Amino acid sequence: MLSVNMVAMAYLLASVLIIFALKGLASPETARRGNALGMLGMGIAALVTLQMDAVQNYVWIVIAITVGGLLGGTVARKVPMTHMPQTVAFMHSLVGLAAVLIAVSAFIDPGAYGIANAEGGLYMASRIELFLGTFIGAITFTASLIAFGKLQGILSGKPLVFGGQHLLNLALGIVMVGAGIIFCMNEATLPFMVMLGVALVLGVLLIVPIGGADMPVIVSMLNSYSGWAAAGIGFTLGNNMLIVAGALVGSSGAILSYIMCKAMNRSLMNVLLGGFGGDTVAASGAAGQVADRPVKSGAAEDAAFLISNARSVVIVPGYGLAVARAQHALKEMVDELLERGVQVKFAIHPVAGRMPGHMNVLLAEADVPYDIVFEMDEINSEFADTDVALVIGANDVTNPSAKTDPSSPIYGMPILEVSKAEHVIVIKRSLSPGYAGLDNDLFYMDKTMMLFSDAKQACESIKQAL
Repeated sequence: MLSVNMVAMAYLLASVLIIFALKGLASPETARRGNALGMLGMGIAALVTLQMDAVQNYVWIVIAITVGGLLGGTVARKVPMTHMPQTVAFMHSLVGLAAVLIAVSAFIDPGAYGIANAEGGLYMASRIELFLGTFIGAITFTASLIAFGKLQGILSGKPLVFGGQHLLNLALGIVMVGAGIIFCMNEATLPFMVMLGVALVLGVLLIVPIGGADMPVIVSMLNSYSGWAAAGIGFTLGNNMLIVAGALVGSSGAILSYIMCKAMNRSLMNVLLGGFGGDTVAASGAAGQVADRPVKSGAAEDAAFLISNARSVVIVPGYGLAVARAQHALKEMVDELLERGVQVKFAIHPVAGRMPGHMNVLLAEADVPYDIVFEMDEINSEFADTDVALVIGANDVTNPSAKTDPSSPIYGMPILEVSKAEHVIVIKRSLSPGYAGLDNDLFYMDKTMMLFSDAKQACESIKQAL
């Protein structure tokens, strides 16, 4: 057994490794190293925890690690890149569930966790910690399950809105906090169970009115919730490592949510109180209106002619690229262009895809060089000097109405300004609107050529034509 000081030093080392892991994950070039450092830090923390005196029975622990490891490894190997957002959301739900189960266990038997007072009850500080960890964990659990259902297609991606929704949520929030305060004052079972039950319901009600366009922000926000839930339970368990790791995850998730909301020109409260994709918004992009507007369409040979004669090409990937699993075909097409001396760059919008960094991971999987992948702020000024902008599966993040139409629901949202390029090629299956439910004015510009096709098939055809 390790001494108290040795445990503290090991936890400190693990915490430092996790901090460096987050630093490494900030860039695709260092992401592998960041992952390795994070795994090493968590491995040290787990091994140190397992040898502590509080661990009395290793049988169930070994069984849990074996089952969880097998399930996690199987899922990680088989889940396609398009399903990564919902996989992340599901993992967040497990963190929330773990926090709830630990809190309930600590409430039932505080002595086993070393938080019992002389009368066998809970200290006031422990009650407050349980209150915070329980309701944050419960909301995280059910909210993440709803997000998973929406992303997986099990539930409708459209917002579910009804009259008095916000007032109901407010009332439930007051009941939850009130029950939590009563629990903290007298340690009664009923207020604790009421608080837990209301928190579980609130997790559902907070996510159902949010549309698909806001899911990247929601995934990031739930990541933050899971971190704070873990930190709250860390206080209950007196585990400094869990507190540090949870706080790091919670704060980094909150910062990322803020960055993504800024990229959408929206506040986090605006996202939570009503998402894109409602009936009013969807009506503006109805199929009847789409059919009335003429577009220029072309074939892969036309696209190949344009980009092969271009001096510079900027490629804008979107969720359609992920759905078609076209990243490797795109990489082969890009290699062909680079051999011809064409300058090729990639432009990534902060909320492209269905989760933060979705497009970056997709391109990294195909070994696209990091030095030709640029964020929106870095490349927007170059579109005016670009010969061809090639949009593959992206929609809302390229919609010019965000800058030109004050009546548009996305007006003011920063976009990739592909409309400033000399020529625009859009690879898309149809003219259907994106997650925001809006028709895209880019499709109907004189300079735009629509290539109606599956992204993978289109990239393969263009390469063949080249």
